[in-house]
Amino acid sequence: MRVASAQLAPAFMQREATLDKVLDAMGEAAANGAQLIAFPETFVPGYPAWADFSDASTFDDPAQKAAFSIYLDNAVDIAAGHLDTIVSVSAQLGIFVYLGVAERSPSGGSIYCSLVAIDPTSGIVSVHRKLKPTYGERMMWADGDGNGLVVHDLAIHGGGPDGTASVRVSGLNCWENWMPLTRAAMWAQGTQVHVATWPGSPETSGEISRFAAKEGRVFVVSSGAVLREEHVPADFPVLDQMLAFGNRWASGGSIIVGPDGSVLAEAAKHEETIIFADIDLALLRAERQNFDPAGHYSRPDVLQLTVDRTRREPARFI
Repeated sequence: MRVASAQLAPAFMQREATLDKVLDAMGEAAANGAQLIAFPETFVPGYPAWADFSDASTFDDPAQKAAFSIYLDNAVDIAAGHLDTIVSVSAQLGIFVYLGVAERSPSGGSIYCSLVAIDPTSGIVSVHRKLKPTYGERMMWADGDGNGLVVHDLAIHGGGPDGTASVRVSGLNCWENWMPLTRAAMWAQGTQVHVATWPGSPETSGEISRFAAKEGRVFVVSSGAVLREEHVPADFPVLDQMLAFGNRWASGGSIIVGPDGSVLAEAAKHEETIIFADIDLALLRAERQNFDPAGHYSRPDVLQLTVDRTRREPARFI
């Protein structure tokens, strides 16, 4: 099975233009034989970099409010069909997609950091909302829930006696990959290929991608974005504040790692590219000979994890 990780820049805070970049990357990945592609955290319509590179915590600041309004306008509304074309092209190309989106809440006034899993046969199979936004992200995103902490079976070609087989795939947003119990919830479901999405930094994604691969005895496909001054509209309300911190706010960090922690592919810093790796599940099975965190090296009689997968929405009054 060939997997791909897209290290790209969004059309910043422009939903439709960024979705066009997603479609182009899907086509390129499929043309190169990939059956799964991962995109960065909230790639559509872009990671809110000004959360860390501006005065985002200033109360009632007109520029900050204007920036958030633009963010809301360009956030993804799944029920409104904003991802319908992605779902359709996924089916046409036969490629499984993990797409990071800023998801507009049903209230219309909040945003979730969501990772959408799109199966080429079944369409959208899960929408995982980040459990806890990190640091400055808490100015931008609402808390998610455990509804999307699920693993999916992806049908692949070229394996098994009849030429078909399946692989178990999972995905988490950014620092959720640093949360031990969140990882454990995925390992317990037998994941074999794990997707990790990031805003874009090798310093953030590199070490944990290798650690998670060795801990879970899984393949890890990490995807991070790049973001420079040239990618941000000149009239974005807080661009001047962002430029006070330099003109590069995300540098990539996309990497694909084997179950023994070996690096199979890695993108150059700041470069827009798609990286590929061919994975052999026999390597995963070999690594689990001496360590299977959810199997022979677990003690369910001593340690147990309970996961609440209820989809939680704000109260509605009638």
